[in-house]
Amino acid sequence: MPKVVVIGMGYVGIPAAALFADVDGFDVAGVQRRSKRSGWKIDWLNEGKNPIGGDEPGLDDLIERVHEKGTFKVTDDISICSDADAILIDVQTPTDKDRIPRYESLREVCKNLGPHMKKGVMIVIESTVAPGTTDNVVKPMLEESSDMTAGSDFSLVFSYERVMVGRLIHNIVNLPRIVGGIDEESTQRGLALYKNIVKAELYPTDALTAEVAKVVENTYRDVNIAFANEVALICESLGIDSYEVRKLVNTLPNDPSKPAANPVRNMHFPGAGVGGHCLPKDPWLLKYGLDQYGKFQFHPEVIVGSRQVNASMPKHTVDLIESALKESGREIQGTKVAILGVAFLENSDDTRNTPSLDVYEELEKRGARPVLHDPLVRDFEKPFTADIEEVLKDADAVVLVTAHKEYHDLTPDYLAGLMKNKVMVDGRNVYDGDKFKTAGFVYRCVGKGTY
Repeated sequence: MPKVVVIGMGYVGIPAAALFADVDGFDVAGVQRRSKRSGWKIDWLNEGKNPIGGDEPGLDDLIERVHEKGTFKVTDDISICSDADAILIDVQTPTDKDRIPRYESLREVCKNLGPHMKKGVMIVIESTVAPGTTDNVVKPMLEESSDMTAGSDFSLVFSYERVMVGRLIHNIVNLPRIVGGIDEESTQRGLALYKNIVKAELYPTDALTAEVAKVVENTYRDVNIAFANEVALICESLGIDSYEVRKLVNTLPNDPSKPAANPVRNMHFPGAGVGGHCLPKDPWLLKYGLDQYGKFQFHPEVIVGSRQVNASMPKHTVDLIESALKESGREIQGTKVAILGVAFLENSDDTRNTPSLDVYEELEKRGARPVLHDPLVRDFEKPFTADIEEVLKDADAVVLVTAHKEYHDLTPDYLAGLMKNKVMVDGRNVYDGDKFKTAGFVYRCVGKGTY
């Protein structure tokens, strides 16, 4: 019976572990630190309950099923790795304020895992890392802590996740998988493992190429969002609607008759900010890998500039709030501003790198009194509530940062009945601005210069 251990019970580790545990003949264990913030997940998963909030199709049933089968258990004891055939590492790898990767969790796992690695085990890094990390950080640490040699005593693979909150199971199962080993045998073993849960094509490569592919995927999206945000600012300045511009640009069709001349466009949406575990940090991981291990140095202007544009959008959103307040006859100092949404993505409970925090802190800097609301989030570093009327009562302005479905039905009349002042700033183009304006609101929307 193949024994798989997944270290890190988060948005990647939980669905991956549960999918392997659902394969006939597999026995799977999860390892999670019993920390104050995340330790409760151990008990929940061992009771067959899903600790990931929001709308995650299929995950509740999958976890309950593998719990009933007895093929998935979770512990805080890393010694459970001692008889594992494959060990997946799914820990967070954030960047700090200086945009340097923080590998504390990854280093801790590599150090503690070594004494519990049996000869012939395969180690798979699924966490996103800067290019060069598998060979230059993970490999030497595992060799030192295990007193074994990678490539002969154990296999080492980098195979990145492509999960997205709200589509965790779907993406793991149905999207192609990139498998990059430090040698050919590692790569082949990785392919053999993932074919058990991935229905799409598996692409073999080396570890460094796989690392670059991962951060480039997310950097590509970050750059495209930055383009949409720059167009939004241009349209605001010119007094037109960037969403109308986007609609017209995207009328160019998909014409595969001559791929090199295909006119298709897929312009992204602008918004109040870019969040999540990946997009705000992966461009910096790419640059860090270049700076540390590149054979020559240069400054990636487009990538860095795009990241800075996206990081500036929460501040621009507060500019819109301040402008709208002035139009309504109020200064921003001392005003109560209701922020709708703490999670970075609609209909999820994931708060990692949420732009709502930047909006909150920028409002505080300008002397406002921001209050946060979210119907799904369990824990956050700033005070928040799930009581919508509490945050709206006597508010001078409301700003939508996260487009949870619960917010879509908020009407001007409902808001006016609770708020002290009629100001609405729409960071996700959810509302009909004309209706708000007719109801006496001062309305602003990111990307719309028509109000």
